[in-house]
Amino acid sequence: MTRFTHIAVVALIAGGSIISSCKEKENKAASGSGGGGSRPPTSVNAVIAGTHDVSSTVNSSGTLLSNEEVEIRPELQARVIKVNFKEGSLVAKGQLLVKLDDAELVAQLKKLQAQKALNQKNLERLEELLKIEGVSRQEYDAVQTQVKAFDADIDLIKAQLRKTEIRAPFSGEIGLTNVVEGSYVTPLTLIATLQQTDPLKVDFAVPEKYAQLVKKGSKLYFTVDGFRDTFEATVYATESKIDLATRNIKVRARYPNRNGKLIPGMFARVSLGIENRQGAVMIPTQSLIPVARGKQVIVSKGGKAVFVSVEAGLRNEDQVEIIEGIQPGDTVITTGIMQLRPGALLRVSVGNKAGAAK
Repeated sequence: MTRFTHIAVVALIAGGSIISSCKEKENKAASGSGGGGSRPPTSVNAVIAGTHDVSSTVNSSGTLLSNEEVEIRPELQARVIKVNFKEGSLVAKGQLLVKLDDAELVAQLKKLQAQKALNQKNLERLEELLKIEGVSRQEYDAVQTQVKAFDADIDLIKAQLRKTEIRAPFSGEIGLTNVVEGSYVTPLTLIATLQQTDPLKVDFAVPEKYAQLVKKGSKLYFTVDGFRDTFEATVYATESKIDLATRNIKVRARYPNRNGKLIPGMFARVSLGIENRQGAVMIPTQSLIPVARGKQVIVSKGGKAVFVSVEAGLRNEDQVEIIEGIQPGDTVITTGIMQLRPGALLRVSVGNKAGAAK
C-alpha cells in the first residue's frame, strides 16, 4: 500500500465516523432523548365554565317628546280682548286661554234670531190657513224653508262665536305667549305652545335585525345630560315598517315624568334589553379563537389541550354565551392560546368560574 493510499483510507474512515455521530445525534433529538428530555408542559390560565343569567342590550340615541303637543292658533281674524293664562303655567282641559272680539258676530246673531222669529210666526199663521185651504201648499213650504235657512245661519254664527273663545284642548303646560290684549291675530298667528309632559315619550331607532326582538312592554333605561340618574321607560309602540334610508325601525317608549324633572327635546342615551336567557353557559370573550368556519375554544382534558368547535350566542362586556360545544364544568383555557397546539401538555392554573351558577 502506497503512502497516498494509506492517507485516503484514514480520511474515509474518519469522515464515516463523523457522519455516523451526526446521524446518531439527530435521531436522539427526534426521539426526545439525549440531553434535553421531553418538552415541558405549557403554563396557562383557565376558568371553569359556569352558568349565568344573561341579557343582550342594544344602545341607541333618542329624543324626549311631549306626550301631547299643539300650537295654539286662532281660526278667525280678530282683535284679542283678553289673555286668560300666565306664561309657563299649568292649564286644565277646556280652560279659556284667549278671548277674541265677538261684537260683530253677536250683532249678526241677534239679527238672524229676530228674522227667524218673524218667519216662525208667519209659518204658524200659514199652517192654520192651510188646514182650511186658505193658502196653497207651495206658499207654506216656501216660508217653512225660509225658517230652516235662518236656523242654519244661526248655527253658523254660533260656531264662529265659539271660535272666538280659544280653549285648552288638553291639560298641560303652556309656554311663552306671542300676543297681548289688543293684538290683531289671524290663523297664521302663533299664540303659544301647549305641551303635556307627564308622561314623556322616548323616541329612538334600532337596527332592523332587532325588529322582531323589540316587544311592547319591554323595559329600557336612558340617561340625559345634566342628570346623574338613570331613568326607566316602557316600550309601547313600534313603527309598522323599516326606514329604507337607515334600515332602522323606530321605537317609542313612555316615561312617567310625574315630578316634571325632564323636559321635551332632551337628548337621551338609550339602552334596551332585547333578549334574556337563564342558565346560559358563559366563558371569557378572550377564549374564543376565530377560524375559517366559525370559532373554537381550547379546553384541558387529561392535562392536554383539546380544540373544540363552538357556537357563540349573546355577549356582554367581557363574557360570551356558548350555545353548543362547551358544558358547565369544562376547563376553558384563557391565556397562551396562540402558542398551543392540539395535544400539547398543560400546566393549568384555574381562576374563578366564568359566571356564577344559579
